[in-house]
Amino acid sequence: MVFHLGPLQVHTYGIGLALTFWFSLWYMRRRFDAVGIPSDWLNRAFLWVVAASIIGARAVHVVANFSYYRTDPAGILAVWHGGLSSFGGLLLGVPTGIWFKRKYLPEVPTLAALDIAAPVLMAAWAMGRLLGPQMMIDGGGHPTAGWYGMRYACTIGKFGCMANGVTVREIPVPLFQAAECLAIWAILRYVEERTGRKPTGVVLAAMAGLWGIVRFTDEFFWLARPRLWDAVEVTAIVLAVAGWGTVAWLLLRHQKESRQGGGDGAPDGTVRPEAGQTTQSTLSVGGPDTTT
Repeated sequence: MVFHLGPLQVHTYGIGLALTFWFSLWYMRRRFDAVGIPSDWLNRAFLWVVAASIIGARAVHVVANFSYYRTDPAGILAVWHGGLSSFGGLLLGVPTGIWFKRKYLPEVPTLAALDIAAPVLMAAWAMGRLLGPQMMIDGGGHPTAGWYGMRYACTIGKFGCMANGVTVREIPVPLFQAAECLAIWAILRYVEERTGRKPTGVVLAAMAGLWGIVRFTDEFFWLARPRLWDAVEVTAIVLAVAGWGTVAWLLLRHQKESRQGGGDGAPDGTVRPEAGQTTQSTLSVGGPDTTT
């Protein structure tokens, strides 16, 4: 969707992305502050993480659709038309965030910080689906005769667009994905409450397992042709298997260490710094926060 402010052309897709990134920063700061972790460094990291995420998301999308962009190289930079890969955003965005965390907050283990960040990612994805793809021309999925079908703006060549420009009802995939991500966020918050983020990494692994499953089902049933060798589907399967395998391994190891009187945290519930690092103060990041 596009509207004009005088000579300026404004894309609602870009506005949606900007609001989503702002929400992510606000929510991340809130969660870090709730467990006593300094969050001022997030302001310095924010623009770099956003830039890395967009570059990675666009690069993976272009590579995956290279046959199209080979005939339209000028369209490679037209991110306001959509075309951002979630996996590509993670590919560059997460390492950039980790680099800033290690630079400005070395006393907090990386996995502990990622556990805190995991629900933020899911909440942001839920918001982003509503303010991003739902507002796009090609926002829908497969054609459907169901009552839940929605009409999206038509582009010639799209499977839901007839030659005369008439649209058909399509599966409102962005709405479904927003609901899925919100459900995953609620599950992760429940896991936090039940486990106190122990063992470290369990919230992140659960997010990977859950998101891998829904990402595969979205692509297989609603978006792409049903084929198991599709790159997105294969990546989603790998993510789901790795996530749930890690959850099982962490819980088994945690139970064994508990029986032996060990554990991955100090007796008072705090988390030890990463190997080779020292800390001037002990920050309690093992327990759940109270944000919603």
